[in-house]
Formats: sequence, C-alpha cells, structure tokens
Amino acid sequence: MARRDNTADLVGLLSSSDRDLAASWVSEVSGSLGGRVVTAELDRELRELYEALMQALGQGALDVHSEQMSEVRALLTELSRNRARQGFSPTETAISVFALKRVLEPVLENGSADEIRAFLRLARILDGLGLFTIETYTRTREELITAQAEQLLELSTPVVRLWDGVIAVPLVGTLDSARTQVVMEKLLQALVDTGSEQAIIDITGVPAVDTQVAQHLLKTIVAARLMGAECTVSGISPQIAQTIVALGIEFGDIVTKASLADALKLALHRSGVDLVPYGGGPR
Repeated sequence: MARRDNTADLVGLLSSSDRDLAASWVSEVSGSLGGRVVTAELDRELRELYEALMQALGQGALDVHSEQMSEVRALLTELSRNRARQGFSPTETAISVFALKRVLEPVLENGSADEIRAFLRLARILDGLGLFTIETYTRTREELITAQAEQLLELSTPVVRLWDGVIAVPLVGTLDSARTQVVMEKLLQALVDTGSEQAIIDITGVPAVDTQVAQHLLKTIVAARLMGAECTVSGISPQIAQTIVALGIEFGDIVTKASLADALKLALHRSGVDLVPYGGGPR
C-alpha cells in the first residue's frame, strides 16, 4: 500500500497542472532543439509520453525497467531512433526527458515537504529514463554507422565490364581484410554473371602495398583462378614495385602491369582479340 501511496504522490505532482505542464514541457524541449523538430510532431511525442508515464505511475511503477513502464520505454525508443536518424546529439535527445524536471522545478520553491519528496522520487525515475534514451540513441547510431560503412564498401569496390569476357576491379584506398572479402565476393559473382575468363585487379588508387595487402590480393586471385579466370594486377607504380622488392613479396606466376591499359591489352590478346592501330597506319 505504501508503494501505491508513493506513486500516487507522483501522479498528483504531474497532474496538479495537467494542461499547463504538458505545454510547458513542449515549449522547453522545442527551445532546446532550436525549432528543428516540427512543433506538432514534438507535441504529439511528448503528450503521448506524458500520458504513458502517468499511466505507469498510476499502476505503481517506480522501476524504469518494470513491466508497467513498457509503453514508456517503447515511446522513448521511437523518439531516440528518430532523433538519431535526424542527426541530433545524445544531449539533445535526452533533453526531451530531462526537460520535464526543469518544468517541475518551481515546485521546490513553494511546495510542501511531500511535494518536494515526490519531485525527488520522480527526478530519479526521469534520470533512469534519460539514460535509457541515451543507450537507445547510441545503439541506433552504431547501427546507422555500420550500415553506412557497408554501403561505402559496396560503392568503393565496383566491378566494371571492360569487354566481352573481361572485367576489372579498380581499387581505391586502403585494402584490409573486410574490404578484401567484399572484393572477392563481388569479383567471383561477376565472373559467374558475365561468364568472363579474364579479370583485372587495378591498384592504381591504392596508396601503399605491404605484406598484408599483398596477401589479400593473392587470396583474391587464387579464388578467381579456382573459378577458371586468369587475373592480371595493374597499377604497379615504381614506388610500389620498389616496396614489393624490398619486402621480398613473391607474386609467383601472377602477371603484373604498370597500367590498366596494358592489362586490358593483355587480357584482350588472351581472349583472341587483336588490336589494330586506328587508320591502319601509313599506306
């Protein structure tokens, strides 16, 4: 019964000025967000949250993770995910909860001892809800960053069809284990889709080649060979050539070329295509 009385005090604190309290809460949050959220949307979010919180407290909830708080947590999860996608900071997201404490602070000035105790209990609950909001926001941001990283991997590893039976993978930037796996998967799938027997891996845009990068390239080439395709590595600059020699990296029987044009010429020759100079030369 004491628990019910405690939460009854909290409900009384929140409902003592029902309409004005909700409006003040919306105004406080809107100001902190600089008007970047439509007022009507913010009003809907906070009023739904306010009603859910009142209902949970009315059912005797004092624990943020209790069953009675499930609706409150669901609404905060939706709010946090929306703020994360909209580019708000964790502080700007959590302020939607913490602002309610600021709205209630006038109670401390002229309130009774019971009202002050109720405010302090409610403040602890709001602190817990604020932490829940930040945790949800952080998980959502991590999911967004992971998804964006995967999209960048896809975009930074295109497979280009240069000729019938000839495909190329132009690489730009650092080549690590995760990206090598993407390169290998896309290259092998392109070999199947196009029926190509010649593949060119162009590393003109790779700033440096070390032992790890070389191993990644070799694994990709071996996988392509198992699919019946001959691979050529192009884009070997003088600096990269010196590094490969200094590191003692062995490419074995893998053909390397200085430029993509040279590699394409070789691939076409292997495919039985003879290149004739434009104009046929002097008569």
